Amino acid sequence: MFNRFLLGLNLLFLVIVFSFGLGGGAVRYDTEVNYYADYTRGIRFDYISWVTDALFIKFQQAAIGSPYYMDRVHRKVVVMNYLRNMDRVLYTEWELSQIYANPHIPDPDIASLDLRAYLDELYAEQHQLAPFAESVLEEQVSAVLAEAGLTSVGQPMPRPLYHVSPLPMALIVSPRDAIYQEKNISLLADLPVDKQAAIEEKIFSERNKSALVVSVGGIGIYPTMGMRSTSLPWTVDTLAHEWAHNYLSLHPLGINYGTTPELRTINETTASIVGVEIGQMVMQRYYPEMLTAERPPVDLLSSVDGMPSPEEAPFNFRAEMRETRLHVDDLLAAGRVVEAEVYMEMQRQVFWENGYAIRKLNQAYFAFNGAYADTPGGAAGEDPVGPAVRALREDSASLKEFVERIRWVDSFDELLGMIDG
Repeated sequence: MFNRFLLGLNLLFLVIVFSFGLGGGAVRYDTEVNYYADYTRGIRFDYISWVTDALFIKFQQAAIGSPYYMDRVHRKVVVMNYLRNMDRVLYTEWELSQIYANPHIPDPDIASLDLRAYLDELYAEQHQLAPFAESVLEEQVSAVLAEAGLTSVGQPMPRPLYHVSPLPMALIVSPRDAIYQEKNISLLADLPVDKQAAIEEKIFSERNKSALVVSVGGIGIYPTMGMRSTSLPWTVDTLAHEWAHNYLSLHPLGINYGTTPELRTINETTASIVGVEIGQMVMQRYYPEMLTAERPPVDLLSSVDGMPSPEEAPFNFRAEMRETRLHVDDLLAAGRVVEAEVYMEMQRQVFWENGYAIRKLNQAYFAFNGAYADTPGGAAGEDPVGPAVRALREDSASLKEFVERIRWVDSFDELLGMIDG
């Protein structure tokens, strides 16, 4: 009963808070979005409907008390069954797409009749399993957050609420002569790639801006919105990451999420650190058998007589992306915008040839991906914000201490002062 009361308190409190503006994640109600209304009319994601549906599901879960009546073994069984079902759903959806894409199948509707019936059965099973699995994961993340000391009156505030569904796409807009996120607008989840490209080109030609429609893994709305996945470590990491955004939204760091590019990077990097550490703790506590045992690397080629080791090192995506970002920054700083864009397209082809399919590499790509700087290198380049956040974490005795220090930051200078002090 107490848990249900806390859930109701969280819902009431956060529905009020988030009605006035959401921090973190990818959702911020902003009058400037209207500036791009002509480009997004009819394809904007409807958050109000999504939140209404998700809250109804969460109230139902609270009413029946799931997962509190299940023991630890049954909770794990629910999660494992859900992941197996998700794996079958995603694979069957892929099989269905292949039938409709095959030019040698004259009538894909007839050819896919049995497969579509099977997929409907999987969807029905998923509809039954998902609410229970989500409740289990929410409870497990809540317990670990409490263990880490990230609580108010003994409970995480807000309580982690997580709902899996197809995620909206994000339209990222950046200036051409600099790299920073000027706009982030949520679009329909199933927006076709040709329409994505058309919007990007139209903004480029009419507004002289760099634009890119990207996929996101989670959104810090409430309840948290998560992508369908068969990876349990990724799922709990994302759940904790988006919880961190909701938590920070009640403090200066989250309230000022979109004030400057530096504060956005501080927010995203902080949430990433929380997600990784809490996610690892959840896996260690509840699913230790799923953790990969650490073993020394084995060079199979050199172990074979007469087989030399490869002379060239394997392609390093993060290192190559970091070098790309650094060179682009130099070109833009020198005012050589067109040259920077030509270079990015050349590098996109390098990534393609090495197995990384990047549809478009431009300023908006770096503006979006460069904000996640919990790991050195990559799209962040030499941006000093990520290293500063990581330095504060290293200077903190615990995750709790780190979060309680950084949540009050409202400028990059203040963060630097914490490190230097």
